[in-house]
Amino acid sequence: MAISMNSLPLKDANVIVEAALAYAKDQNLSPLCIAVLDPGGHTLSLQRADGASMLRPAIATGKAYAALALGIDSRQVASMAIERPNLLAGLSGVSGGRIVPLPGGILISSGGTLLGAVGVTGDTSDNDEACAIHAVKAAGFKVGP
Repeated sequence: MAISMNSLPLKDANVIVEAALAYAKDQNLSPLCIAVLDPGGHTLSLQRADGASMLRPAIATGKAYAALALGIDSRQVASMAIERPNLLAGLSGVSGGRIVPLPGGILISSGGTLLGAVGVTGDTSDNDEACAIHAVKAAGFKVGP
C-alpha cells in the first residue's frame, strides 16, 4: 500500500503535545520534552516541561526524526543500532547526526497517510514510548505507518 504524505495540522500537533504532558503528569513521570515533526522532519510543535534538561529538545526531535527517516518506530531503530552498528553510524553521518536511536519516537498516521512523528524524552525510554503512543491515540490518530 502506498502511503501519501500530508502534514499534521498545527492544532493536532498541539493536541498530541498536551496529551503527552497530561499523561506524564497522571503517571508521575519525570519532566518531559515532546517534539512533533511533519513528514519532512520539520518541527510543528515542541514543548519542554519545567525542569526538563537543556538537551531534551534535541533528543525528542532526534527520536521523532529517527522514526521518520527509517519509517519505523525508534525502538526498532535502537535495536538496529545494537544489531548493525555500522549501519547506524552511516545513517547518523548522512543525517548530520540527527538520528537518536532510543525508544520514544513514534510515527503518526491516519487512513494510510503519514502525517508526521512524535518524539518524547525525559523519563525511561519505555515510559517515553508509552507516553508517545498514548498521546497519538488520545489525539485520534494511528501509531505507525
